[in-house]
Amino acid sequence: QVQLVESGGGLVQAGGSLGLSCVASGRIFSVNDMAWYRQAPGKQRELVAAITSGARTNYADFVKGRFTISRDNVKKTVYLQMNSLTPEDTAVYYCNVDVFLTYLSSSRRQYWGQGTQVTVSS
Repeated sequence: QVQLVESGGGLVQAGGSLGLSCVASGRIFSVNDMAWYRQAPGKQRELVAAITSGARTNYADFVKGRFTISRDNVKKTVYLQMNSLTPEDTAVYYCNVDVFLTYLSSSRRQYWGQGTQVTVSS
């Protein structure tokens, strides 16, 4: 079984910074894309940023220039550094990881973290 453990959320004032991390553990053969999503109250879950196994990144327009996604392949960890936070960034942030459980292509799976609350006060 694969587990994702997130950490780093909390309360911060507008203009401040927070860093999130998500560690994948379990019987993982290889890790493909890793991503962060967020869901604000009453809204749909949306992609924040994603990073491929080759470290190619993709960002939602609303975080470009403010957030940075990175990963450590050895530690099977994905990070999200969030700067210049605004109250509109308040949401539960979830990590999402795409993995192969074995060398077989049929073993490809996606997993979600439990979510971590980020609250930005004005």
